[in-house]
Amino acid sequence: MGHISSATFVVSSSKCSQCPDSQLPEFAFIGRSNVGKSSLINMLTGVKGLAKTSGTPGKTQLINHFLVNKQWHIVDLPGYGYARVSKGARAKWQTMMEDYFLHREQLACTFVLVDSRIPPQAIDMQFINWLGESGLPLAVVFTKVDKQRQRDIAATVNKFKEFMKERWESLPQMFLTSSATGYGRDHLLAYIDSIVEQSFSIEPQ
Repeated sequence: MGHISSATFVVSSSKCSQCPDSQLPEFAFIGRSNVGKSSLINMLTGVKGLAKTSGTPGKTQLINHFLVNKQWHIVDLPGYGYARVSKGARAKWQTMMEDYFLHREQLACTFVLVDSRIPPQAIDMQFINWLGESGLPLAVVFTKVDKQRQRDIAATVNKFKEFMKERWESLPQMFLTSSATGYGRDHLLAYIDSIVEQSFSIEPQ
């Protein structure tokens, strides 16, 4: 479980219609700008520099597809919540994202990345609730857990769960990760593997 033999960049798309014409399951990664998304993708795949990391928030502006083990795609999506983006750019982002999430049938799960060092943010909760209301499968991934003590991480996660329980009857799967140490990699990849295996075991009609 969790072994990655190959991970390659496929294409960057500015709209959903340009995404790969493939029936392979897709796992989307999204979160607030600077949450550590590119670093997490690089850690998961074991390919340094696969996803471009940057100290500048809001760097990812396109839908980026990466083919993993020739069986599934990682989809690196533009971050949200970066204040220094124009209204026009935000509107364009929203249109592109809604188009992808609501019309991409290959989407198997969306991993919403949340910084484990900070309290629950309204923008994260709004996005998670929108995915839930849209009937889209998701999991929450807490990043940068190496940056603070275990009890502080637990407090952040518990607070996040309390916020979610206000709107959710049952909570989605949650993962703790660190791109610096590799913590959480095996659990996350095992979860992806189980979904991939399930999708391949379903006989086409």
